Amino acid sequence: MILFVDALTVIDFSFLCPRRGAVGESWIVDITLKGDLNEESMVLDFAKVKKQIKSIIDSKLDHKLAIPSELACNYQQQNERVSFDYYFGDNHHMAMNAPAEAVCVIAGDAVTEETTIAYLKSVIMPCMPDNVIDIGIELRPEAATGFYYHYSHGLKKHDGNCQRIIHGHRSLIGVKLNDISMPRLQKLWADKWSDIYLGSEEDLVSAANLKHVKADAEDYAFAYESTQGYFELAVAKKRCDIIPCDSTVECIAEYLAQQIKQQHPDDKVEVRAYEGVGKGAIAYA
Repeated sequence: MILFVDALTVIDFSFLCPRRGAVGESWIVDITLKGDLNEESMVLDFAKVKKQIKSIIDSKLDHKLAIPSELACNYQQQNERVSFDYYFGDNHHMAMNAPAEAVCVIAGDAVTEETTIAYLKSVIMPCMPDNVIDIGIELRPEAATGFYYHYSHGLKKHDGNCQRIIHGHRSLIGVKLNDISMPRLQKLWADKWSDIYLGSEEDLVSAANLKHVKADAEDYAFAYESTQGYFELAVAKKRCDIIPCDSTVECIAEYLAQQIKQQHPDDKVEVRAYEGVGKGAIAYA
């Protein structure tokens, strides 16, 4: 017997790529469970599927930075802290030091749907009852209904896992002027923020003030203390955009609306900013 659950959850995370750097991603998770019927005439109760498997995914990968085990990024783990120092793409620099729970290491030379599925199966199957003999996992992005961008960020004021300094999303963007959709402006911002790191101005520090990370001359340096610990990041300025607010989706929507309003002062501006799949914020200017 095969049990299926479509759209069990959404994984919002970032992964380290040798070409693109830190890539924010949002994958919808569909699962199937193959096995014999138990004493309740079920493969597994849907309530347990939704609670137990989602909990494992949330704790192991969601809102983390995934790093391929074979990527030569000087990855180190010591005393419950992790760090890496890496050059990607056209010699762009990125380095991070953070609590160990901010990172997930995935076997292989790249983080792909296939390597991530293999990792998730390896951590989920040992938690399944004996009658479940296999689990199938499909990871898929939201169907593109418009322009979108991949971004990474960290939210030091968040009381949960969003405070991790490199996690991210794949997000649609909607822009209207005078209630008319503007694909040109949507594409402009999607291109501008392609694989971007969105840094908050108040988290900027001098490179000399970094304790664990070395920043290049062409890097921005960030550091903050949150309830999960102390985080540091250096990232190439060319792959980063500094915004004068927190990088919550509410603030992103407001920031975009104000930026577009400056270029279109006589128009009514509406921005619909997404944070991953099926959620976000709307701002007007």
